Amino acid sequence: MSLREVFRKNVKTYRKKLHLTQEKLAELADLSTNYIGDIERSNRRVILDTIEKVAKGLNIEPARLLIGYKDKKREN
Repeated sequence: MSLREVFRKNVKTYRKKLHLTQEKLAELADLSTNYIGDIERSNRRVILDTIEKVAKGLNIEPARLLIGYKDKKREN
């Protein structure tokens, strides 16, 4: 699984766990609703500043949005 896919999955999981709509998370993260939707569909390349904004909106540490990533090249 790519790092982008892990990020996408974690954003959606944490958002749903907190019972937030994409609209509410967008408001809390100071991003557009379309941007949050694009993140959750892996249609965006995000920068570190965006990861930080999303994490702030979810009230979690940014690193938690990247947990679960495994580099297949390093596993061999």
